[in-house]
Amino acid sequence: MMYRLGLDVGGTNTDAALIDEDLKVFHTVKVPTTKDVESGIIDAIAKVVRESKVDSSAIKYAMLGTTHCTNAIVERKRLDKVGVIRIGKPATTAIPPFTNWPKDIREKIEVASIIVSGGYEFDGRLIAELDKEEVSKFCREISGKAESIAISGVYAPVNKEQEEIVATWVREELGEIPISLSNAIGSIGLLERENATILNAALMTTGQTVINGFSKALSSLNIKAEMFFSQNDGTLMNAAYAERYPILTMGCGPTNSIRGSAHLTGLDDAIVLDVGGTTSDIGVLSKGFPRESSLAVIIGGVNTNFRMPDILSIGLGGGTRILENNEKIIVGPESVGYEITKKALLFGGDVLTTSDIVTRLGYAFEDRADQVEHLSILFCEKVNEQMTEMLEDAIDQMKTSSKEVPLILSGGGSIIVSKSLKGVSEVIMPEHYGAANAIGAALSKVSGDVERIYSLDNMNREEAITDAKKLATHEAIKAGADEKTISIISIEDIPLAYLPGNALLIRVKAVGDLQYSNESMIV
Repeated sequence: MMYRLGLDVGGTNTDAALIDEDLKVFHTVKVPTTKDVESGIIDAIAKVVRESKVDSSAIKYAMLGTTHCTNAIVERKRLDKVGVIRIGKPATTAIPPFTNWPKDIREKIEVASIIVSGGYEFDGRLIAELDKEEVSKFCREISGKAESIAISGVYAPVNKEQEEIVATWVREELGEIPISLSNAIGSIGLLERENATILNAALMTTGQTVINGFSKALSSLNIKAEMFFSQNDGTLMNAAYAERYPILTMGCGPTNSIRGSAHLTGLDDAIVLDVGGTTSDIGVLSKGFPRESSLAVIIGGVNTNFRMPDILSIGLGGGTRILENNEKIIVGPESVGYEITKKALLFGGDVLTTSDIVTRLGYAFEDRADQVEHLSILFCEKVNEQMTEMLEDAIDQMKTSSKEVPLILSGGGSIIVSKSLKGVSEVIMPEHYGAANAIGAALSKVSGDVERIYSLDNMNREEAITDAKKLATHEAIKAGADEKTISIISIEDIPLAYLPGNALLIRVKAVGDLQYSNESMIV
């Protein structure tokens, strides 16, 4: 029997799940997340292997969903110093790189930036030739100061040649410095794509630390598995791909919960409510995958435009604090987080939490009811009503019609959710709901995405879509998909009246099963 190991690191708990070769959940565990994160990962792996009695040699895949990169940007820590080269002179000189960035993160990341000659039109035609001396001089100026390089070009997703040429020149001057190219990050818009590329470059060391740490954790427990990492669209990428694009791991927690919930219930369309210790994340399951956000994604105060799930987060979780001020009940957003087993009343602490409320009402932790029996039932009912209203309002914001839809609960904090909610046809709490995020990580497929503008003066619509499908398929293979299993799950084509000629924007997503190999990704 062969197994997959899925791990998801949250702010409160680290979950692990073993999935057998029939894609059935074999065993799940939950351990507290540690401050250094890596120790928590080792604890979770050791516990799931020990309790399941599975031979570690039978684990062939190991998938990790992690908050490392998110935390690095939010906390402004462990970020590389970045030199930025934009290929776009004279067309883009009015707005330089780092425009509208928060001062604190800009100071942490920026070494210097330059706009050099070059760029393409929307259909791939040349705007201007490159100037090698411009690039070489800039590299000499930042040598010894920059730890990573970000390169972005006008319409680089349409034609990536100039970005690749500039990368070659950078290596001639600076050696094997990490380089992020914008043509593989984000979508068409230059400024947001450039921002995402700069953030990606700043995360190179953090990303490498995550990969090395995961590899060491597996090796320490004698697990020789191929490593994969969750990305923010609900799919996976192999370690080599994650090493180049660590930014894609951001926001993967809620998407893992959505994918795991889909597997546990067999539903393809539903609302998913993932309740952790600190927050509740509400997402939409559409055709088996998380619905993507159509809005610009702001990460650490920086505007980007790469794909992210459409998620609404509210400050309500299993460890959320309850306060009473002049007879007014205040629910959150403060939480005791991973210290719930020390601070909550039902565990002998002195902080009133949402878990204490539902325990007093008889919904959870019946064996600890004596710890909260001094709480007023009337008071607890009022708090529970307020908690329910918060969830109902959030669910209503995520719905696209007044029609009632099924709600799937996931996450260890789901015990605080009422079993009857307005706008919901049924509330489903599947088996293993507490580890849906780790299950989602283990079961995810591998994807490839393409967003490109085509000129229909040179080809017809069908030819353009066929080309985009090929490119998306190629991206999926690069990320680790088995070519024989790849299918196209979404195609969008949008006429662009504001561009000259007959322009068409095409977006394609391809997904496939994991391709298992015996190469260097195995630890």
